[in-house]
Amino acid sequence: MSRISARIAAINESATLAVDAKAKALKAAGEPVIGFGAGEPDFPTPAHIVEAAAAACREPRFHRYSPTPGLPELRDAIAVKTKRDSGFSVSASHVLVTNGGKHAVYNAFQVLCDPGDEVICPAPYWTTYPEAIALAGGVAVVIATDETSGFRVTVDQLEAARTDRTKVLLFVSPSNPTGAVYPPDEIEAIGRWAVEHGIWVITDEIYEHLTFGGHTHVSMPTVVPELAETCIVLNGVAKTYAMTGWRVGWMIGPDDVIKAANNLQSHSTSNVANVAQAAALAAVAGDLSAVATMREAFDRRGRLMHRLLAEIPGVTCLEPQGAFYCFPSFDGILGKTVGGRPVATTLDLCEVLLDVAKVAIVPGEAFGAPGYARLSFALGDDDLGEGVGRIAEILGGAR
Repeated sequence: MSRISARIAAINESATLAVDAKAKALKAAGEPVIGFGAGEPDFPTPAHIVEAAAAACREPRFHRYSPTPGLPELRDAIAVKTKRDSGFSVSASHVLVTNGGKHAVYNAFQVLCDPGDEVICPAPYWTTYPEAIALAGGVAVVIATDETSGFRVTVDQLEAARTDRTKVLLFVSPSNPTGAVYPPDEIEAIGRWAVEHGIWVITDEIYEHLTFGGHTHVSMPTVVPELAETCIVLNGVAKTYAMTGWRVGWMIGPDDVIKAANNLQSHSTSNVANVAQAAALAAVAGDLSAVATMREAFDRRGRLMHRLLAEIPGVTCLEPQGAFYCFPSFDGILGKTVGGRPVATTLDLCEVLLDVAKVAIVPGEAFGAPGYARLSFALGDDDLGEGVGRIAEILGGAR
């Protein structure tokens, strides 16, 4: 009998967190490491949100258990915010507050999947999705996309992947890791396909406010209202309000889904920390001026990173349309020698870049996309320029 259950032993460590941890450890040891691995804003949480949390600490009612699905005032505010930002009308009873976005992802798949149910999962995908699907007993059916399609899946691809076991489509726009944003007509077509075939959609909208240029976020149940009864919307405060460490997310869904998720959460974590919920309330109920400032900075940095990467021989990169990532292809580098070491995969390349150039990026293998890598531009302009400059220098010597 093994010491660790087979179910848990099969889980892979989060590649993004592992890269970030290694980079931080090297930096703490005095190495001049520049980390492009972590998916978190480098801005502090806006002051009014911090003050709301400090005030909540002094309120005795927040020193006690609160309702598992979230503080009533926060659930109300999330419902109002959802209508304001995406045009999707929901009531507070359709909202469940979770311990961060990952918890919402976990809850959603646990509630929907029985063993053997298939979940269509377009790649590149965020590293957590396949693990959450597997933990729920589901089977991830991966559909590959690449830069030729703008990293967007088509209805024809979805239909080709559909079987009588297909229960869920996972949909993400703006995308982590690619920065792709689906246009409204494609979102509507995918939503109508899902409705036609009775397939649930789990749509992750965590990057809804981080879009650039003429690209905008569109919520699928807004453009396909018939989808509302078979759709779960995932979101949170982490990316929009620079609150990754506060751990507040939420899921929005039909009555039976939220009731089931509430029952699950009541036996796993119960309520989210009340002080963090009070901070989230100040975030979602406030204006978006701080968000606009961050988005402007991310837009500038994304264009800069894209330009610098595209100038490197052997590297191709689409300009990011949303989130805060570039997802370049290193296909022209693979098979060569970099920094005196053979590089056959982007796993090899990322190891060389960290060991030799002291630059941390996340290999595409972690996202179901070998040959690519993810670089976050949620860091200062100076570090961004220096880090990509180091990559350019070492790749310039590839033979």
